Amino acid sequence: MITAIAIDDEPIALEVIRSHAEKLDFLRLKAYFTNAFKAITYLEDHSMDILFLDINMPDISGMDVLKKLVVPPLVIFTTAYAEHAVQGFELDAVDYLLKPFSFTRFEKAVHKAHELLKLRTELAERENKSIMVKCGYQQVKLVLDDIIFLEANGNYVTFFHKNGQSTGRLKLAECELLLQEGDFVRIHRSFMVNRQKIERMDRDQVMVKGGHYLPVSTSYKKNLV
Repeated sequence: MITAIAIDDEPIALEVIRSHAEKLDFLRLKAYFTNAFKAITYLEDHSMDILFLDINMPDISGMDVLKKLVVPPLVIFTTAYAEHAVQGFELDAVDYLLKPFSFTRFEKAVHKAHELLKLRTELAERENKSIMVKCGYQQVKLVLDDIIFLEANGNYVTFFHKNGQSTGRLKLAECELLLQEGDFVRIHRSFMVNRQKIERMDRDQVMVKGGHYLPVSTSYKKNLV
C-alpha cells in the first residue's frame, strides 16, 4: 500500500485528487490540506510515500514547501501553470500534473512513483544483504555490496572490500554458494568478482574498483557474458 497526502489551496482540486485516489486500490490518501504549514507539521510526524503538491499557493509556494521538508516524500506537482514544469523537475519531482488532469494522467503519475518506490526498496535490500565470515576467532559481517572481489589461497579466501581485507578459512566453491544471491561470478580458479565493481574488461583480465587487475581464465569467460 502506498501512502500519500495532498496540499492545495483550492478545495475543489483536493476533491479531484481524493476522487482519483479512491479508484486505485494500492494508494491510500491519508490526509489533504489547504493550509501548507499544517501539512508541513503533519509530515514532521508522519512518513509518506507520495506528496501531491500544488505549486502556486498564496502563503507559500509548493517549491518552498518542498525545501522545508528534511526527508521529503516523492513529489507529484499539480498546478494550472505549465511554465512551472521546469522548476518542478529541477527539484526531482516524479511527475507534473497540469490542471485539469484526467484520472488516466493521474494514474500514470502514481504508477511512475510506485515503480520508483519499488526500485528504492530493491536497492536498499541489496545494500543491506550481508554474510558472516569466520576470520580467525571472530565472526565478521560483510555487506555484499561492499565486497569487490575474492581471492583463494589453499583453504583460505580473502575478501577484498571497501574497508580493507578479511580472510576466512573456506574454499571458493563454498563462497559461490554463500554469495549466490549477489552479483558475484567466478572468473578464475582463484578469483571471484562482484560484477557491479568491474570497471574495465579486457581479453584475459578485468579491472575492478580500486585499480586491481584480476585474471580471467578461458573456462570462466562465459560467466562475464
